[in-house]
Amino acid sequence: MVATWEPVLEEVMRERAAGLLAYARLLTKDDAEAQDVLQDALVKSFSRGRAFTNVNVAEAYVRRTIPSVFIDRLRRRKAAERAHDRVGVEVAGHEPDRAAVLDVRDALQRLTPRERACIVLRFYDDLTVPAIAERLGLAPGTVKRYLSDASARLAADLGTDANWTDTPDSLPVHAPAMKGAMP
Repeated sequence: MVATWEPVLEEVMRERAAGLLAYARLLTKDDAEAQDVLQDALVKSFSRGRAFTNVNVAEAYVRRTIPSVFIDRLRRRKAAERAHDRVGVEVAGHEPDRAAVLDVRDALQRLTPRERACIVLRFYDDLTVPAIAERLGLAPGTVKRYLSDASARLAADLGTDANWTDTPDSLPVHAPAMKGAMP
């Protein structure tokens, strides 16, 4: 059984792919990147079960999707670069070695799943505390607590006393003592 969107997708690819690819190339200035952006835009457009009535409607939707896919890919790339910069901070003029990167990965694996999710969303995806809270369905205060606990555990595991969560472009994470805890 053929899905209702498949004939429209086939027609878009047969008749409009060259124009859509040229449009994506204007944004990316690179053939391979343009192909990836177009592919992602097609997947995003057709994967949600939309029933496009004809090829013109489908092409227009894909064309509107291409810039947002391009921007999303740039944001992810820049966030990944910032995350790699944070993980690979030079110490005393030396480049980080592979063992240090592996130590960070091991330390992340020792966190609870929610702590790890909060840390990765904050420093790899570069999300704010409110955005993390929304994505995980948690209160912002809960996210701050997870970030605080995780950063403390990472600092202890990695042998650093620096509060690396307190960067100029981030919200400081300071959690109050737990109720009933002894000072």
